Amino acid sequence: MSRVSARAPRMPFGTAVRTAARGIAGTFRDEPNFRYQLMAAFAAVALSVWLGSGTALVLLCCALVLTSELFNSALENLSDAVHPERHPLVAAAKDAAAGAVLISAIVSVLVGLAAMGPALLDRLGVF
Repeated sequence: MSRVSARAPRMPFGTAVRTAARGIAGTFRDEPNFRYQLMAAFAAVALSVWLGSGTALVLLCCALVLTSELFNSALENLSDAVHPERHPLVAAAKDAAAGAVLISAIVSVLVGLAAMGPALLDRLGVF
């Protein structure tokens, strides 16, 4: 028995990049939390560059938080389109996705403190 693939035809790379950029831009436009997280990411990267410490870890953590927020927004939009009325399972899925963003943000702050904290204290003359 042969399997028929329901996959969509592959799009050219340039089209895929434009589609992804449109998704990021839409999330930036529609989600205030994404904008706040992006501002925090810029501040964290600027601080790490100024301190000369932990920049790679900070960039990685920023990517984790922003990616988590993009997935959270995607799940919220999809669930609202599929099941617009309130449903406990949809609410639980949205809450879990928001929880994933919160965990990634908390862990990112802790990593940032560990990566930049000593250099910041040194720069401020605390030690």
